[in-house]
Amino acid sequence: MTKSKIYKILGVLILLSLIGGGIFYWQLPNRHKAIVKSFLFEKLGIVNPNWKVENKQEVYKMISPEFYIDGIYKSMEGPKSSNYVQLSQDSTILWLTGFHVKALDAKTLKLASKDFICHTNVDFNDVNYYSAFHLEKRIGTQYPRLTSLSHGMEDFSFPEGYGVPMKGNELLYVTTESLNHNLPNANLWIRHEVDINYSKAKHLKPLMSRTAFIMLPYDKFDPYKQPIDPGTNQCIPVETKNHSYDDGKGNMRSGHWVVPTGKYTYRSEINQQLQIQDSLRLHAAAIHVHPFATQISLYDKTTRKNIFSSKIVNHSKNIGLTSIEPFSSAEGIWLYKNHEYEIVLEVNNTTTTPQDMMGSMFLFFYDKELDNILQKN
Repeated sequence: MTKSKIYKILGVLILLSLIGGGIFYWQLPNRHKAIVKSFLFEKLGIVNPNWKVENKQEVYKMISPEFYIDGIYKSMEGPKSSNYVQLSQDSTILWLTGFHVKALDAKTLKLASKDFICHTNVDFNDVNYYSAFHLEKRIGTQYPRLTSLSHGMEDFSFPEGYGVPMKGNELLYVTTESLNHNLPNANLWIRHEVDINYSKAKHLKPLMSRTAFIMLPYDKFDPYKQPIDPGTNQCIPVETKNHSYDDGKGNMRSGHWVVPTGKYTYRSEINQQLQIQDSLRLHAAAIHVHPFATQISLYDKTTRKNIFSSKIVNHSKNIGLTSIEPFSSAEGIWLYKNHEYEIVLEVNNTTTTPQDMMGSMFLFFYDKELDNILQKN
């Protein structure tokens, strides 16, 4: 076989590979396209994957790598990046007191629209964290996410005098993700600045986090069947691979579902998520919902009263969340083991097409057991 023939065969194979790769890429969902592009940008040297970090005056400040916004990215679809956080080099107890995120122009670092902010998740290593306080029985009882900021709630702080304690040399894992609901022809680069406030004070009251979220049943044999019988309380999941859960009885539930046009109310029992052994005093709550949610409440079914309600303001002219009302109380509100609790979410999809939805709360309770341990040290 001649060299020219070999080169022709190689050329054809390369061309077919490029065509096949292009077809495969365009069939990927947005979130996977973003992953592929981010990987290529990093490997080609277009994007520096390193974070800019500054830690002083009890504020840990990080600026993410560049995110390329080139089209619509709905919730959990946009380019993202993760970074480990270590507040100090020793095991002195520090207190986490607040979390903040904002979008920046990638070149000038000037403030950009918060509509480019999707999630900023703050995770911890529950094995290391609980072992440090001799609370091994808590390991694995909940997903180790401390809290999450998201579109509409880009700032969250605990009431004065409260915080989440941790040893300074323990690691947090922060992931921040971009968003774009309204600019289909976007061609821009942004970054996220993430700030974590902490205190070196010695007499704060400790909080523990419990995550609660709406889970709605769906037909695992035909999950996308429409229409849904309203009497079944079922939903149509966005997908069945992520945010899909087994209730322990073989029934499937989704925490990420589709909302038709119009007004709807969704509710979900959360006692199993709260894991109340006797009673707990609630002091703060960070909320995560998607556009077109209008109110979310923590509801006591036993007393038939809201523990609190968070009002949600949507943009008036385009898709997005202007604000989500947080819950914060130094006095606190008691929740009890023998009461039944649920999350109630009100939605008004004002568009002509179905929209995706979630309803989550990061609830912070006074941690009496940990307080007793800290006072002995």
